[in-house]
Amino acid sequence: MIISGKEIKRNLSKDIVIDPYNESQLGPNSYNLRLHNELLVYENHVLDMKRENKAYKISIPKEGLMLKPNSLYLGRTIEYTETHSYVPMLEGRSSIGRLGLFVHITAGFGDVGFKGFWTLEIFCVQPIIVYPGIEICQIFYHSIEGDYIKYNSNKYQNNRGIQPSLLYKDFEK
Repeated sequence: MIISGKEIKRNLSKDIVIDPYNESQLGPNSYNLRLHNELLVYENHVLDMKRENKAYKISIPKEGLMLKPNSLYLGRTIEYTETHSYVPMLEGRSSIGRLGLFVHITAGFGDVGFKGFWTLEIFCVQPIIVYPGIEICQIFYHSIEGDYIKYNSNKYQNNRGIQPSLLYKDFEK
């Protein structure tokens, strides 16, 4: 079951942390998250799952930045979130999707216990200008039934910035 916006607000500072929080970003059953002003772009065209893939930072100026089609950009939310007893999910806003901008390719599913910023896998179907601070996606929360183990990852938990793929660490086991 998805919890309502009122329930999100009721659980702030308890089971849900959103920092900074702004009442105007709260919807009927979700909360809009904003795009930070930095992006990461992988240096190489060919990415290797077994190796660390180097990336460089680019800044999104106030005047906006044009994204190119068929390129992957990694961004992050301005908001830091923690979810203690719900399953967080992330989706692009419909207004953003209608412009052909995807904000997550496959990673919209979160885990109970996640703490950090959300890394966005940004991809566009045609050139588009993006701006820092735009409400780009929405987080919503599912209740969870039964006993569970809270998320605890040495790869992505408590991140402080944009997280490139750390899949290569899975091969080190």
